[in-house]
Amino acid sequence: MKVTHPAVSIVDDDESVRESLPDLLNEFGFSAKTFASAEEFLASDSVGTTRCLVLDVAMPGMTGPELQRELARRGESIPIVFITANADDTIRPRLMEQGAVECLFKPFSDTALLEALSSALSAP
Repeated sequence: MKVTHPAVSIVDDDESVRESLPDLLNEFGFSAKTFASAEEFLASDSVGTTRCLVLDVAMPGMTGPELQRELARRGESIPIVFITANADDTIRPRLMEQGAVECLFKPFSDTALLEALSSALSAP
């Protein structure tokens, strides 16, 4: 029997996040791919195979929420866990209202990320 590891795509313009998160996600049993921008993710063949998206809120070009709207427009329903360095208290409720599974503030714990991903992947 083939063991499948849920595909998680990480979209963040911060290189340190793109370097550290895949190792952590692999340890958790996920298959991780990284993208430096929303545009790069949209142009990839990963859109159709991604089971969960770890998405930075603020990026140059298309922002995380703009990518979320674009995916919805295309009929792609990928659960999204937003991550942000912006500790604005109004941002999380707004993102959750728009359908995000979770919004984590950097720096977040490994446990918080794992819980958010588990939640995203168990959502109907």
